[in-house]
Amino acid sequence: MSAASVRKGVGVWFVGARGSVATTAVAGNAAVVAGLHPATGMVTETPPFAASGLPALSSLVFGGHDTASCPLPKRAEALAEGGVLPHGLPSAVRAELAAADGQIRPGGPLPGDTRTDEELIAAFAADITDFIAEGGLARAVVINVSSTEPAPGAGDPRLPASTLYAAAALRAGCPYINFTPSTGLRAAALQDAVADCGLPHAGRDGKTGQTLLRSVLAPMFVQRALGVRAWSGSNLLGGGDGAALADPAAAAAKNAGKERVLTDTLGAAPEGEVHIDDVPSLGDWKTAWDHIAFDGFLGSRMILQTIWQGCDSALAAPLVLDLARLVARAHEVGLSGPLPQLGFYFKDPDGGGSASLSEQYGELLGFAVRLGESR
Repeated sequence: MSAASVRKGVGVWFVGARGSVATTAVAGNAAVVAGLHPATGMVTETPPFAASGLPALSSLVFGGHDTASCPLPKRAEALAEGGVLPHGLPSAVRAELAAADGQIRPGGPLPGDTRTDEELIAAFAADITDFIAEGGLARAVVINVSSTEPAPGAGDPRLPASTLYAAAALRAGCPYINFTPSTGLRAAALQDAVADCGLPHAGRDGKTGQTLLRSVLAPMFVQRALGVRAWSGSNLLGGGDGAALADPAAAAAKNAGKERVLTDTLGAAPEGEVHIDDVPSLGDWKTAWDHIAFDGFLGSRMILQTIWQGCDSALAAPLVLDLARLVARAHEVGLSGPLPQLGFYFKDPDGGGSASLSEQYGELLGFAVRLGESR
């Protein structure tokens, strides 16, 4: 029996491994596997995906990079205190959280780090390959769930951190998923490597809350021939994302995806902007408000307002687990390049178009069938 045939585990390597999304994903995966909670929000656990050959949730092994030092069990306790995780869950899955925390390596670059971009990429890639080898894993998927970074300037001498991690994933031979609006694989310096890597990749910017709702509502106006005059929005959030998005440059990177959904669907950008306000007391909870002004028959002016209140981590974690399984399976059957069929999950999908959410769901189901036929 070959070594490859006995390797059954699939690695999930998080960039931002001690953040709220990664912690919720690790704890949630353990809870579902143990039968403590249902897999609510996980599309890959619904019947259409049963024959797709996806890796079992019990086969997932977690690790990652982070610049933070708070251990996952302690981070999970803080999330439980904030109502993000169920009371008692951190204790129930402490062993799984501790095991994942033992596989987290220091990220970077930290202040004072004198390593070049190449040295950082090499170090990050070595961490990933060691994780795969030491765990006897069949493969690993690298997923960026770190805080949004500002878009790089034209004259920046260094690659953004998200691109360093993305380059390390390619060098380690791992598929890459960018669940953030950060640059990642889309840096100009990486385009030749991306084209030549022979690996599947997906992104960018997970569609979890306000933009998810926009992607459902915008086609309604088009299909009913109702003219949208203006679409404004506001986000109130705390936690690490709130602090990161208090930086106007990071907020601009985040808002670009929200605006793209409307422009692609409506054919032009309507009047109005999205404002993001950091409210630390909200923690990991978010309130998103939209105000839509539109015209009806004979020019009658009407308004639709929506309010979305939710927990970003709890919305994102099941999607991240879905993506890890789908991309790992795509890698297993030999697919490479962008996976536009996963546009269902993203604001700005790799290789994706401006399809409505329902159309994207249909494409995802077709992809599930394709994966199953590749056995």
